[in-house]
Amino acid sequence: MARYGGNSSCIEVRAEGAAPLVLDCGTGARNLGRELVLERVSQAHVLFTHFHTDHVFGFPFFGPLYTPNCSVEVAVPSYSPVDAQEKLGRYLNGINHPVRIRDFIAKVSFRSVRPGRVFEIGPYRVHGVSLNHPGGACGYRIEADGRVVCYITDTAPLSRPGEGISDGKTPPAPERRLLKILEEADLVIFDTMFDFDEYLEKMTWGHSHPDYAIDLCEAAGAKRLDLFHHAPDATDEMLDARRDRWTTCDRVVVGMAMEGQCIDLGKGPRGAVLR
Repeated sequence: MARYGGNSSCIEVRAEGAAPLVLDCGTGARNLGRELVLERVSQAHVLFTHFHTDHVFGFPFFGPLYTPNCSVEVAVPSYSPVDAQEKLGRYLNGINHPVRIRDFIAKVSFRSVRPGRVFEIGPYRVHGVSLNHPGGACGYRIEADGRVVCYITDTAPLSRPGEGISDGKTPPAPERRLLKILEEADLVIFDTMFDFDEYLEKMTWGHSHPDYAIDLCEAAGAKRLDLFHHAPDATDEMLDARRDRWTTCDRVVVGMAMEGQCIDLGKGPRGAVLR
């Protein structure tokens, strides 16, 4: 995946003049962290969706954690700040990685977030929503400067084939909650790891497909959808074919997430940077 990238999930959202909000710390966190250190940021916010390895592997390589006089707030789906720190502490235990939380040089604080709750992290107003993924995951609607970015990964459809919004039927409650999160979003970043036939073979894996993402975004009035969380064995040629098929969609503007991409939403967040 030389052109589309090969790192796992890590996205930066930046409101004008504000500290960065980092969504997940997959392997892309190393590159993003290096850029933030060079930028000399004094504050950063990190917001996790869940704790599967591809979303946390880059956390101990995130440069601002080792920067003196830098403040890093880490928000984790959990029951309390203590539980949030313990969840990451199980990964940073001296065995999986030699660094432990106590070794960070920056001032690191932890907070708990819950699906279904609205909270503020820095200047960002965030709505959480439960997703359909083994072990659970939390998606987010992020509002700042009059713009909205939704980060919906990792998730399988929230209705079964033959049911819900994709089949013109009344969506079940979990799907209605997700539609509310996506309502009139400027940018939706959505897990579309499979095509529909692959999804039918792997429905329990907790990943979705473009047909479903487009149906949701159209119903919610979202302005742009970026296909995200590409399959790890997808080649550039395979992703080019997916781009050619879906970016001509006339129901919603569709793009392909690419490593290093920056999407400028004008008056809203400076961009969502995919690393």
